[in-house]
Amino acid sequence: MRVPLFPLNTVLFPGGPLPLRIFEARYVDMISERMRSEGPFGVLLIREGKEAQGPASTVDVGTLARITDFYQGSDGLLGVTAIGDQRFRLKSAQLEADGLNVGDIELLPDDPEIAVPDAYRGVADILEGVLDDLGRLYESLPRRYEDAGWLSYRFVEILPIDLEQKQICLEMSDPLERLKLVVELLESVKGPGREAS
Repeated sequence: MRVPLFPLNTVLFPGGPLPLRIFEARYVDMISERMRSEGPFGVLLIREGKEAQGPASTVDVGTLARITDFYQGSDGLLGVTAIGDQRFRLKSAQLEADGLNVGDIELLPDDPEIAVPDAYRGVADILEGVLDDLGRLYESLPRRYEDAGWLSYRFVEILPIDLEQKQICLEMSDPLERLKLVVELLESVKGPGREAS
């Protein structure tokens, strides 16, 4: 499968929202074409460099994104909301004449649906309370609090952890292992001396 690539300083997870403000001509053209064709584009975390200043080095595992909404901002910039679809591994990438990166990718399997174990039910309750406070981006997302994969992805995308940790979680193929890591991350975010509920 061949898709246009969008290197970003963010990690997109399957089922997660991605708000973008597009100002570079190559990406305005790419987004316009993707809206017409209803095809996805690939989002990859930038490892080194700045995409606006030339080719950036990216990680190899990313997530396909599908556009769900667009608007023109008051500043004239194109605003886009996309949602994460399937994870993929980048096999090779080429730089097109217009500066757009295009990649040959291999799709990675979706998480198996696994029920949230009883020991982690409290984590689902915490997320339920948090998502309602996150505003428009999360309003229309389907809620699947009983699914360990969905639950762990939503937590990792909103936790204030570094991008490398988020990328590690994206690359994990076992939703229960990811959920276990989320609980550990929650403990570390709460800080010493506090007990998790």
